[in-house]
Amino acid sequence: MFSTLRNRFGIPGVISVIALVFALIGGAWAASGSGGHGKATASAKAKRGPRGPKGPAGPAGPQGPAGPQGAAGANGKDGAVGGQGPAGPTGPTGATGAKGATGATGPTGATGATGLSGFTSTLPSGKTETGVWGVFDPKAQIEQVAPISFAIPLAAPGEAFILTPEQIEEEEGAGFEAGCTGTVKNPTAPAGVLCVYTAQQQNAATVGTTLFDEEFGAYLPPGTMIHFFFETEGEPMAANGSWAVTAP
Repeated sequence: MFSTLRNRFGIPGVISVIALVFALIGGAWAASGSGGHGKATASAKAKRGPRGPKGPAGPAGPQGPAGPQGAAGANGKDGAVGGQGPAGPTGPTGATGAKGATGATGPTGATGATGLSGFTSTLPSGKTETGVWGVFDPKAQIEQVAPISFAIPLAAPGEAFILTPEQIEEEEGAGFEAGCTGTVKNPTAPAGVLCVYTAQQQNAATVGTTLFDEEFGAYLPPGTMIHFFFETEGEPMAANGSWAVTAP
């Protein structure tokens, strides 16, 4: 029995139990008057023994039932709007879409007018061609000529007029009256007329235009030549200008 008590309560616990037993026995004995000293013993207080050690914790009790759900709290204030974040990286290039269907072929346009061929044997009627001319003799001793050759021959001969620098400036003379109203920089001519515009004329007098043995004042289908004679022998002679001819 002592072993059982020691194993359950330990040595201090056993001592406490034994002291408690003796205290109970002494109290009972005093109360019954044993030994002729009952009165004195009953009046005396039993001495309390030391407190035993704390016993081990008992097992946890069962979980209590859940309490009622509390009321919903008030909504808090909205926070401040955050700043704009940095731009994200560029996404990958999407796949190429499917090619659309080819549209229907439009109607054929009307046939255009027949154009001129690449080679024209004669200058068409009403068309104008232009050019430049010049003559120079450092020591004038003989008559000089300035050739005018048409890039496109004319179909027939016609009249030719030479305008001096003074006639061009003053807009007068037979050539101006015949319709040669252009300038050296912008030569023009009426239909069937060759207009020769003189820009420079030094120590040179105009004889007229002729080609081979034809009369002066005319041109032939391939062109003409302007004849000059010097005014002072041995002095430089020079003349130049532009021309225009229009096919009749």
